[in-house]
Amino acid sequence: MPFNIGLSGLNSAQADLDVTGDNISNSGTTGFKKSRAEFGDVYAQSFGGTSQTATGAGSRLLAVTQQFSQGQTEFTENGLDLAIDGEGFFQLNDDGNTVYSRAGEFQVDRDGFLVNSQGQNLQGYIAEDGDTDPADLGGAPGDLQLQTGEGAPQVTSDIEARLNLQSDSPVIEDGFETDDGVAVPDSYNFSTSLTVYNGQGEAQDAEVYFTKTDDNEWEAHVAVNGEVVNEGDPKQLAFDGNGELDFDAMDDDDATFTFTPGGNFEDDHEITIDFAGTTQYGSDFGVSDLNQDGFAPGTLTDIDIDNEGVVFARYSNGQSDVLGQVTLANFDNPQGLEQLGNNNWAETFASGGPTLNAPGSGGTGQIQAGALEASNVDIAQELVNLITAQRNFQANSQTISTADTVTQTIINIR
Repeated sequence: MPFNIGLSGLNSAQADLDVTGDNISNSGTTGFKKSRAEFGDVYAQSFGGTSQTATGAGSRLLAVTQQFSQGQTEFTENGLDLAIDGEGFFQLNDDGNTVYSRAGEFQVDRDGFLVNSQGQNLQGYIAEDGDTDPADLGGAPGDLQLQTGEGAPQVTSDIEARLNLQSDSPVIEDGFETDDGVAVPDSYNFSTSLTVYNGQGEAQDAEVYFTKTDDNEWEAHVAVNGEVVNEGDPKQLAFDGNGELDFDAMDDDDATFTFTPGGNFEDDHEITIDFAGTTQYGSDFGVSDLNQDGFAPGTLTDIDIDNEGVVFARYSNGQSDVLGQVTLANFDNPQGLEQLGNNNWAETFASGGPTLNAPGSGGTGQIQAGALEASNVDIAQELVNLITAQRNFQANSQTISTADTVTQTIINIR
């Protein structure tokens, strides 16, 4: 009997050494979660009850449980490295099979997909065409893909103009004039220019001219690529005694003006200028705001991922697009997950099904881009555990040695 007890103790000590050694060997593994060996005693019961004089029969390994405490966040220089600050797992597509991981070492493959070193695709909500607000993201998660090609241009459709037209400017008696479609310099008081874009993203020069036609009354004309496009249909701007726009005195009771740019634009394309906020004060002519909504094509220059996992693509033309949002999976019993190796876990009956949420919601942690979660192994503690397991092994070997001595003594009795 002592031999069996000592042997069970050796097996338990060996299991403890194995678990401790595995923890130590993975102390540098990104996203690794340490394990703990749990033991129980073996006790033989007699038929019909427990004898008051019965002794234990040794020990045995009950389970090796994972400890899902947070690992230290280590910052890197790679914006695609992701760390989860809190609960949750990255959801990965492994050739059609769904696996889960805490290791956030991602990169872009040749097709633009976000993958780890094993080629597993990071899952998330995919932005549909026109989804520019992260709040619109949702639906079934899919493989997150970056648009690595050239970003599409956008034609100019709206212009916002906030100006001050100098109130003591002289009235131009003959009004605005053109010569072969080009504005005559003496026929306007002020002008301002901006760049607009046609449907192919080609930059076009636009000029807005302001001519004072009477007290508190002005006309606005527009030229695109040097040619005035609304000579016979100017925009009237009228002001009250306080220098504010007087909509009642204006022909269309509106601060907007729509024109057809012609030229390199599509024939039926229209551009609207909004003059709301324009004033006529005694100060010098000045432009406080002159913006338009068009832009040229652009190439991908950077990828940003915020704390809520929203993936932004930034382009050389100054634009940015929402490409999607990383999703995190949570489980009622993470310790029930099956370890697959390579930093992956799989769902089991014991773990329960995954609950998917955006980072920072539904109990999941937030995303820290440009960082990785280190292993949660405490090397100092594991070295102490290693010494303890070694002592346990040596002590159990002494049980076998002592039992052998006693047995040998009995054999030698004559």
